[in-house]
Amino acid sequence: MARIVAVTNQKGGVGKTTTCVNLAASLAATRRNVLLVDMDPQGNATMGSGIDKNAQAHNGYDLLTRKAEAATVVVPAGEAGFDLIPGNGDLTAAEVELMNEIGREHRLRLALKTIRERYDFILIDCPPSLNLLTVNALAAADSVLIPMQCEYYALEGLAALMNTIEQIQETVNPALELEGILRTMYDPRNSLTLDVSGQLKEFFGDKVYSAVIPRNVRLAEAPSYGLPALKYDRQSKGALAYLALAGEIVRKTGIGKRSRAVTA
Repeated sequence: MARIVAVTNQKGGVGKTTTCVNLAASLAATRRNVLLVDMDPQGNATMGSGIDKNAQAHNGYDLLTRKAEAATVVVPAGEAGFDLIPGNGDLTAAEVELMNEIGREHRLRLALKTIRERYDFILIDCPPSLNLLTVNALAAADSVLIPMQCEYYALEGLAALMNTIEQIQETVNPALELEGILRTMYDPRNSLTLDVSGQLKEFFGDKVYSAVIPRNVRLAEAPSYGLPALKYDRQSKGALAYLALAGEIVRKTGIGKRSRAVTA
């Protein structure tokens, strides 16, 4: 059964979507079956996976509003090597439609339950805000992966996010846990980076991944080609960093290989 990981940070511009796409591709490269769920109305994870966000018969909106089953919403992300539930601006409409629905926080969890057995990992790309879409992702997830830059304001944002996770644990998902903290746009030449990194390790211990994601032009270029960095330039520092992260996650979770799932 898949481990469901919500990739989230209420602060924007921290590499959240970049992490979702590149980690999904890197886990797939280790022969794990991976599904990426795009819950961000911007649809950047969808486009970055090589899928036209506005050209799909179904997307996350249909999933949340029960207009389509999960199996019919999933599309293969082709060269990227994983499966995808696309997202686009329709997700904003879903949030409005569900506002007065009973059990609205659990729509995504119930939808993913029907296909969970097919995958080893399900990654959810969340919006950079605490809204009903993010709550659905956190209610569906086993754990939370937090990408963050090593800067002062990021520490403040992390404190707020940890409070949010505690609230989710108390209300809709008691089993939710911290998967790990990923340091992104990492520059070891910067003293503030090293200082903040040290504080993270002191407070969170082994929940801070050993793998760090450097600033890398290939990571920035790859989405414009609809590819993860691993497929755009396998030897780039960014691609190698996400492969290292995937290896670290596989070792920690102990989730083994199996043959590639076939999308229905």
